[in-house]
Amino acid sequence: MTPPTTTPHRPDRQARAIRLGPRSWLSLALVSAVGVAGFGWPFLAPPASAVNAHAQDAPWLFAGLLVLLVAVVAATISESGLGPKAVAMLGVLAAAGAALRPIGAGTAGLEPMFFLMVLSGRVLGPGFGFVLGSVTMFASALLTGGVGPWLPFQMLAMGWFTMGAGFLPGPDRLRGRAEVWMLAGYGFLAAFAYGTVMNMAGWPFMAALASNISFSPDASLATNLARFVAYCLATSLGWDLGRALVTVVLTLTVGATLLKALRRATRRAAFETPVTFGSTPE
Repeated sequence: MTPPTTTPHRPDRQARAIRLGPRSWLSLALVSAVGVAGFGWPFLAPPASAVNAHAQDAPWLFAGLLVLLVAVVAATISESGLGPKAVAMLGVLAAAGAALRPIGAGTAGLEPMFFLMVLSGRVLGPGFGFVLGSVTMFASALLTGGVGPWLPFQMLAMGWFTMGAGFLPGPDRLRGRAEVWMLAGYGFLAAFAYGTVMNMAGWPFMAALASNISFSPDASLATNLARFVAYCLATSLGWDLGRALVTVVLTLTVGATLLKALRRATRRAAFETPVTFGSTPE
């Protein structure tokens, strides 16, 4: 029996738990396009369109579509090389994120899971980040009883949020405190972006509760934009600000330590190291 030999990891190249192929990118583009339509249809559909004629049904339709498409994307990415070691790390990080979410989710939007998603997406790449964000949000919904028509939108938004961290400038160009500050800035902006897109998903349901700032199928685009801005300011600004500040504080205080731990675990897992079998000397 000859022992396996491994190819040394190149230090100038960031390891990825998943390297996306053309089919995975196509699936991501498809689900993102449907997601944009699902979140933004109140602004994309003209007042006389059939979608606006069924304004109360459209969110349910898009929610059903997103459930299927997110599942398809996760399966496609998994086929791209989500091996046993990557699955194990996905399970650990998703469980940690799901456990962190209930800690402060009921208090002014203090959600510590967001900083973990940023750092994980940064280290493990956009493909792993999308799957991690979606799975973590699904697991946390089961843990907190937060299952409803909003869950598919949360899964997609968190997938985008975590995936985006994997597209930031690579660690070969940015390390140390500069990298931590970059991640803190990204987390701050992405926390607000997450809140905004989730507002877009829930806004059409609010017609009977807040007539002055709710979506109106018969109103013009400018009017609905003004209503939406007023809706965000009145309902979620405090939550989004709390989420953003917690993400920044946790990233700046423990981000460097967690980045080192994640990178150490990634090196030891050797996701991309090809294993070959050679002959041993006599």
